[in-house]
Amino acid sequence: MVYGAAGTGARVITSSSSPGVSLKQEGISYCAGAQLPCVILNVMRGGPGLGNIQASQGDYFQGVKGGGNGDYHLLTYAPSSVQEAINIMTFAFDKAEKYRMPVLFLADGIIAQMMEPVEMPEMVDYKVDPEKKPWACTGWKPGDDPAKRGVINSIYIDTESLTVHNAELQKSYQAAKANEQMWECYKTDDAEVVVTAFGTVARVVKSVVDEMRAEGMKVGLFRPITVWPFPYDALRETVMKPQVKGVLDVEVNEGQMLEDVKLAIEGGKPVSFFGHLGSQFPTTDEIRAEILKIKEGK
Repeated sequence: MVYGAAGTGARVITSSSSPGVSLKQEGISYCAGAQLPCVILNVMRGGPGLGNIQASQGDYFQGVKGGGNGDYHLLTYAPSSVQEAINIMTFAFDKAEKYRMPVLFLADGIIAQMMEPVEMPEMVDYKVDPEKKPWACTGWKPGDDPAKRGVINSIYIDTESLTVHNAELQKSYQAAKANEQMWECYKTDDAEVVVTAFGTVARVVKSVVDEMRAEGMKVGLFRPITVWPFPYDALRETVMKPQVKGVLDVEVNEGQMLEDVKLAIEGGKPVSFFGHLGSQFPTTDEIRAEILKIKEGK
């Protein structure tokens, strides 16, 4: 349904939680292959399989390493609050259309179900402009200019055509990498320990940072907002300062973002991991204890 509606130039969004998004992976790959802009919201829950209906971060690999077949990427945001999710949504469709690629939100059950005050943007009455979307199927009849006939397709039988098509896709991905990285540095300027976290967990970490700062301990948080493209350079610059003793990565999974954290740092600083599986969120006391281990050189 998303593929068909997006093919007409309409702005389309779909949502589900973990297993439902898994079922959509073939269609997501089709949308990426056909260069169809759309927005997909994954409210992550515990797994594998049916797991539970509590919040989790176990779909990071699926979101940023590709859940369907082929060489494709999704512009992937990991908001940490309802307000941030709303703010990003105001430009998510613009980004999808700019790069002709699907946009994914990696949220979790806490963000999806919590209540907190927000400021809503002004509503916009969106209409498809065929002149701005020449690729879309907005209507064609015999006698019209054949060049304006929209064809939505992701199949290229001969290898030469598919190679050219993939090169075009990669060009879009490289442009997104260069222009769309987003992150937050929270009290990292003089931090001796930098904690990396995304989504709701980053809010727990931020509380720990504030508590430890009040006690005179120099701790900071690096939070990627785009997890694809991952802000490798920004993280490397943040932690490769002389006073930084180490990095602690905190997630509600087996350490999926940890791979990207290590790739960014390239062995320049020691990296530790702390996390829980099965939707059990780490407590502030647990995170604090792990930070103290790094500070004490354990």
